[in-house]
Amino acid sequence: MISSKYRALSAATRLDSRLIRRSLISTQSTEQGIPPPLTGIRVLDLTRVLAGPSCTMLLADMGTDVIKVEEVTRGDDTRSWLPPSAAVSPNSPKESLHLPPESAYFLAVNRNKRSITVNFKDPAGLEVMQRLVRTSDVLVENFIAGKLAGMGLGWEDCKVLNPRLVYASITGYGQTGPFREAAGYDVIIEAEAGLMHITGEPDRPPSKVGVAVTDLMTGLYAHGAILAGLHSVQHTGKGVWIDCNLFETQLAGLANIASNYLIAGKEASRHGTAHPSIVPYQVFPCKGGFLMIGAGNDKQFRLLAERILEKPELADDARFANNAARVANREALVDIITQVLQRHERDYWIGRFTGLGVPFGPINNIQQTFAHPQVGARQATVEVDHPRAGKVRMVAPPVTYNGKRMPVRRPPPWLSQHTKEVMLELGYSQNEIAELRARKII
Repeated sequence: MISSKYRALSAATRLDSRLIRRSLISTQSTEQGIPPPLTGIRVLDLTRVLAGPSCTMLLADMGTDVIKVEEVTRGDDTRSWLPPSAAVSPNSPKESLHLPPESAYFLAVNRNKRSITVNFKDPAGLEVMQRLVRTSDVLVENFIAGKLAGMGLGWEDCKVLNPRLVYASITGYGQTGPFREAAGYDVIIEAEAGLMHITGEPDRPPSKVGVAVTDLMTGLYAHGAILAGLHSVQHTGKGVWIDCNLFETQLAGLANIASNYLIAGKEASRHGTAHPSIVPYQVFPCKGGFLMIGAGNDKQFRLLAERILEKPELADDARFANNAARVANREALVDIITQVLQRHERDYWIGRFTGLGVPFGPINNIQQTFAHPQVGARQATVEVDHPRAGKVRMVAPPVTYNGKRMPVRRPPPWLSQHTKEVMLELGYSQNEIAELRARKII
């Protein structure tokens, strides 16, 4: 039964009052950035791993109250993906001492969230979830299509509880079609939706991208779709079911490669770091490292030949006089450039390239990446205090508003850190919370 302390407050009323508050805030000075624009919006996060959590983290960065619902004993799968992990602080809360260290993977995509644990396969846990649905503006889930509906938390169930709810489903293949019940894994979608076919060297097997880019793109699409859904609710008063999936996201991510096939029937192939239609436009080795060079037009190529490589005769050689000729004689030109670059160290060539207008960049490892002067100048990392891990350094939100980033208000939560806090907000009494804990419902 619902505690007497629990007072149902419709998401519609809460959202309207928030919009009034935000309109008052918007009149204030924005010289120091802008207030988090989604303050007051509650997001019920039933996602795990990467695509869903990256989406909800972006929403959290903009001020939403993201309540991450996790499995009672293990939590998000990525909590156990270690090493690497953050060192456990000797001052960790005693309630968390039984937990493993905080994995680096989990810490990467869960800032600004609260964590609760609920077993909603149990009717008492389902009631907890129903209360959360009633008081949330957005629900994001990444279960296999139809799974939550079978547990009483599908779109049709939730829109009865909250007619203004934005319900976002993130799956591998979408809510319809012959693959609707197939699980979605980034690397499998990379293979199945064309990305792996075009990634890697031409004489080697296909390769995956070094980071789960399809998951991340899907999180970005879902995040944008949720913002559109919230806007739609304000105009129509009706909730929205968003169907976002890895497969169609990757199709869209093929961009011009997809268009080449759809418009002209042109099949794609692997080119390593090279460009099929521009030469030189690839990674070249030098002493002690590699450089990416992209001389995309004749002017840039002449600068490369005369000012950087000190081989002016290349610009006047008929084999290399224009891009079409350079493409036709790719192998010969690449060999010449490689021989010249291998005479000197990477830093020497960086000095020669800098300031001339020829696109280039060193191939940095991760240590070199975070030592890049732009990282410090832009304050692209942030250090936060974590209750279990002490000082934790992480990538900062990558967008600024009037020169300021959205704040990291909360470190990534430890498992079940906010269960009692949220349960009290939902109107459960201390005794009810203790009983649900004893039964391992929360």
